[in-house]
Amino acid sequence: MKPTRILALFALAAAVATSTPAIAKDATKPRDAAVAVAPQYDTTHVYVTPDDVDKFAASFLATFGGKSTKQVVATVTPTPSSTTSQLLQTPAGTVSLFGFKTPIPYPFGAERNGYLVADMDEAIKAARAAGADVIVSTFPDPIGRDAVVQWPGGVNMQLYWHTTKPDYAPFERIPENRVYVSPDKAAAFTRGFLAFSRGKIVSDDAKAPGVEIGRTDATYKRIRIESAFGKMVVLVTDGHLPYPYGRETTGYEVADLAATLAKAKETGATVLVEPYTSDGRSAAFVMFPGGYIAEIHSLAEKSAARAAGK
Repeated sequence: MKPTRILALFALAAAVATSTPAIAKDATKPRDAAVAVAPQYDTTHVYVTPDDVDKFAASFLATFGGKSTKQVVATVTPTPSSTTSQLLQTPAGTVSLFGFKTPIPYPFGAERNGYLVADMDEAIKAARAAGADVIVSTFPDPIGRDAVVQWPGGVNMQLYWHTTKPDYAPFERIPENRVYVSPDKAAAFTRGFLAFSRGKIVSDDAKAPGVEIGRTDATYKRIRIESAFGKMVVLVTDGHLPYPYGRETTGYEVADLAATLAKAKETGATVLVEPYTSDGRSAAFVMFPGGYIAEIHSLAEKSAARAAGK
């Protein structure tokens, strides 16, 4: 993730990049090479107040396991600012955590996640060709380069590239980006992201159960996408969403939902939506200290076997 590149610089570089060769542009690389690297390099961006940083980190790690890189204070935007920055790396997903000590420069704070790309220039070119708007032009950070793009429907994502190749362990279960778009922009968003990511649609349900968006009296369109960036679910709605639906940006898959929710509650998180069952999964919504809202789900036995390719 963008700003997190910086955290990686200090805390992560020492841990995982010291012996890895620098990434240089490969003159032999095909011009149309894919820009995605791997799902474990997708990081959810979480912004909380400085007072909530430690409380959020403790609760999130207690819920999902894993560890944090060393917290640093740095400038992670192209204009002057100051924030604490660290990576929370868990088997279920990674968070780039920021606690800004200064006002947050626009449009940072509105990007949902950061995707590592193999080549920043090629990624920007590919994003533009796929219909994205580059709303923050490429800028340097201490360990690489970053940019922010916006897809049709107002979906902001950060792209990042490291001078020294990072080496993160694969997730035990790949989290999903949860993207809410209107019917007016759903086709444009889906077409553009598929072209950029070289992904594929794994399911497209025009009448998905409304319980998944807090509307038991309705249905909605749900599209599931997989690519080298990871998983994504596109929720096409009329925007008539009860709280907290639409506030979550990431869905975390766990082996045991009840046990995970118990851990979350023990460490200060609040269950906003109690577990419900739909589409072969049990799911709930949780708010962690600092206000970050997440969907957490576990797969039914048959769905889990399918996901594992059994």
